[in-house]
Amino acid sequence: MMAVKILFLLSILLTGVFSLRRTEVHIKAGEMVALWCPHQKGSYGAKLIWSSHTAHELDLSSNMSADELSRMGVLVYGRNLVILSASVNHQGNYSCSQGNASSQFMLTVYTGQSGEDEDWNTYSATCFTQESCTLHCPDVNIPDVNTPNMTSNDIIWHKRGESLPQDSYFSSVTENDHGVYTCTRSYLYHQLIYNITFKVMLVIRPNIISGQSVLLSPHMDDVFHVALDSTVVIECTAVIYSDFDEVFWLSGSSFLERDNNLPVFYNYTRESNAEGMKMTASLVFKKVTKEDLRKSYTCKLDADDQPSSFVRITLAQKASPLSVPLALGTTGIVMMIIFVTAVVYVKFKMNIALFLRDTLSCTSSSSDGKSHDAFLMYYKSNTGLNNTERETLESVLEESFGYNLCTHDRNVSPGKAVAETVLYCIEQSQSVVLVPTSSDPGLEAGLLKDTSASLVERQNHLVFIKFKSNQVSRSGSVPEALRILSKAGHRVTWKRKRSMTPSSLFWKQLRYHLPAPQAARKIRLSPQPTNPEDIC
Repeated sequence: MMAVKILFLLSILLTGVFSLRRTEVHIKAGEMVALWCPHQKGSYGAKLIWSSHTAHELDLSSNMSADELSRMGVLVYGRNLVILSASVNHQGNYSCSQGNASSQFMLTVYTGQSGEDEDWNTYSATCFTQESCTLHCPDVNIPDVNTPNMTSNDIIWHKRGESLPQDSYFSSVTENDHGVYTCTRSYLYHQLIYNITFKVMLVIRPNIISGQSVLLSPHMDDVFHVALDSTVVIECTAVIYSDFDEVFWLSGSSFLERDNNLPVFYNYTRESNAEGMKMTASLVFKKVTKEDLRKSYTCKLDADDQPSSFVRITLAQKASPLSVPLALGTTGIVMMIIFVTAVVYVKFKMNIALFLRDTLSCTSSSSDGKSHDAFLMYYKSNTGLNNTERETLESVLEESFGYNLCTHDRNVSPGKAVAETVLYCIEQSQSVVLVPTSSDPGLEAGLLKDTSASLVERQNHLVFIKFKSNQVSRSGSVPEALRILSKAGHRVTWKRKRSMTPSSLFWKQLRYHLPAPQAARKIRLSPQPTNPEDIC
């Protein structure tokens, strides 16, 4: 970018340009700005050319059509280059050249953060007490009134700290009218509103014709931000018209003394000026303490032949330069720790849960009167578990992980119907594991359709074991029941040999979805606490 600026200046010199003006323009992001190319000697009759020397070098007058300029949010008319809504992309150098004359503009776009706009686009106005006064909105960097398709609306005034619009005319000015005012010029262009905002600092001066003594500064309820242990001087200034008028300071309701040996004192000076006699009473803190922050201080004017007037101020501790970055840094670290913890938990929550269950030997704290941990209910599937895999499933759950299983083969009572046995296992088990089997599952296979409603209604904890390559047919009553149950429970995939060992992912997922067994495990993986149930 610096190289571009240097080349631009060299090109101006080499082409014989003898008149170069540079103007700095500051604008808030989102607002309109108009750059006006002034008439200069030697420029009459020549073509006016606008150029952009920002991140993109552009000839805004010759190389681009009106539509292309409009898409960039730029309008060229007469001697005006109008940016409808300024952004950081518009920031940089612009130039207009006509004949041998050239003008350059440095456009800075601020975002309104960290007080960066406090010193820009601020103008001052002075009014006198008890007189009428009108505020005028500045007219710099605004579009030409004859710009096609653009209409200027009324100017709206606001006073800082107040939300309601403010009249720019004061019939009789008072000290309370001092402060910062904003005026907003708005323009209608192609059915859209664009704004330009200026700030006007209104300073109130005493009316010298009135002949009354008046306090000029500070203002009522001003707060002065100070650092502890620092030396601070606060000046109270007044215009007086009698040698007998006096300005002095109070701390709370106690008069302060003019003794510079004290930690807090005041002194005063008098000087003559065009407005009368100026008197300044300076409140001095040799070293600001916390006790000083808890008090209020009053500057009082006692004048002949008029009521006394006063202003009250307070002190507040100034934030340490390191406190804001430190707070932001601490907040950032805490947020990062929370984020990393959340990511780790989401990614490893299954391993964490099983680690705590194995390490602390946690068992289910409540069985709700159920005598079994899980009921293995088999159903027929072309690619289901074979007999060896079925035996492995049952033995690992019971021998390795301590689950008390209910199965039709072992828990059927003589004389009881199969349906009664199945319902008994469902009622007496905390969980129901639906297992596909390629071998004959026995008499219970035909009951899946009839018991599916009971499983959902009783809200049993359901785990649905499926094969990696298993695709259940959509025809027939049994697949329909399986689809209903699989939606109501958790799915775990059996991967043949890879799922045979107790340390495989299948067993981690199955155990994670099953509640902890009610009884202590038969095989303990590590030394256990004396009373693990108290810990869990």
